[in-house]
Amino acid sequence: VIVSDLLQGKFKQAGADTGRFLLNSTVGLLGFLDVATHAGLEYHEEDLGQTLGKWGLTQGPYLMVPIFGPFTLRDGFGRIMELPFELLNHIDNDSTRRKLILLYYIDKRMRLLVADEALANAFDPYIFLRDAYLQRRRYLVYDGEPPLLEEDFDDDYSEEDFLLDD
Repeated sequence: VIVSDLLQGKFKQAGADTGRFLLNSTVGLLGFLDVATHAGLEYHEEDLGQTLGKWGLTQGPYLMVPIFGPFTLRDGFGRIMELPFELLNHIDNDSTRRKLILLYYIDKRMRLLVADEALANAFDPYIFLRDAYLQRRRYLVYDGEPPLLEEDFDDDYSEEDFLLDD
């Protein structure tokens, strides 16, 4: 998150996220407790996929990767680039590292359980998930203020393109 903040030029946010990291990794027992939120430090969701989007890289095709979930090519590449920054990958004890990674993915899946009902009730679960994922990523890349799709359409076409000759 901090690296993505810096690469996007969000220096104030990078400072706040550094404070979150330091507080949670010390008082929060190595991040097992989220003390920073209770201290008033806002959580920011930033990743290298968003950074690449900010830099103008198109999202590429949408992929549903078994176990790992949905990605676009850009977000998958960003995720791979983030691996060296993952603290769990720097734990020397193989057994401990594997157990913590397993706990991480169990927790990640648990957080998605609330979406299971909506997905189960969708007419086409694949399209529902794809569209929800792409909309969310667009929202994150533009920091909650994506350009309207109509504006995107208007940029490419004018009214004259659609007038019929009488």
